[in-house]
Amino acid sequence: MDQQRQPPQNGFELRDDHDGGSLAPQRQPVFNLPPALAVTIALIAVLYALESLLLGPEGQSAMLFYLAFTPLRYVYPLTEQGLEWLWTPVTYSLLHGGMEHILFNTLWLLAFGTPVVRRIGTIRYVLFWATSAAAAAFFHAALNWGDQTILIGASGVVSALMGAACRFAFPSRGGLNRLYGHLYPRQTILGSFRNRTVVVFTALWLLGNLLIAVGLPLVGGGEGAIAWDAHIGGFLFGFLLFGFFDPLPMRAWPDQEQRLR
Repeated sequence: MDQQRQPPQNGFELRDDHDGGSLAPQRQPVFNLPPALAVTIALIAVLYALESLLLGPEGQSAMLFYLAFTPLRYVYPLTEQGLEWLWTPVTYSLLHGGMEHILFNTLWLLAFGTPVVRRIGTIRYVLFWATSAAAAAFFHAALNWGDQTILIGASGVVSALMGAACRFAFPSRGGLNRLYGHLYPRQTILGSFRNRTVVVFTALWLLGNLLIAVGLPLVGGGEGAIAWDAHIGGFLFGFLLFGFFDPLPMRAWPDQEQRLR
């Protein structure tokens, strides 16, 4: 989950069935992690190791200043400060406050990032990561304008991946399809709410974040407060705007979903 920190005090392959002419996807290994996700997780781990093991207090403070997001930065004229305002809405998503924070986000990233990356590919995934991170950060900033707290963590992006997966990865009956969910047709925004699985998942996810908003502690937050508003901003971005990143057509071949079960 994204965290708010108080600032430091110092400063398919398709094959022809030949029998019925049906189309079938190539079988996917259960643990076939997309390389882009593996690189993302490795980068998160390296940055955390650098901060926690190699840097002293001054180095940690500098790392937060140059890479973390804070709404306070945008109160002042951008021309009167460095360029950190330009990249910190993205780089904050790679910083984490502890091992629990990393493990929690990694588990959700594996679950929902995998079908999204398989569907849209590496380049679109990188663009999706950057734009959804910025959307989550500025949604948080809009509700906390001028706040001096520091935002770190990938869960705004993870929430965006959840929202994106709700547009295609859930079959009409049953839960998230881990192997073939990336091949399902994209649902319309309104059509997604006719999918009972999407509705139930979204309701439970929203309830969890509302409980966080009223102060109920949940796992995965690490040491800092949980930025529930960044989660909601990310989810809305992924759910509403996924169509701009999706290379596959909205309509599928007849009976495609039934053949992929």
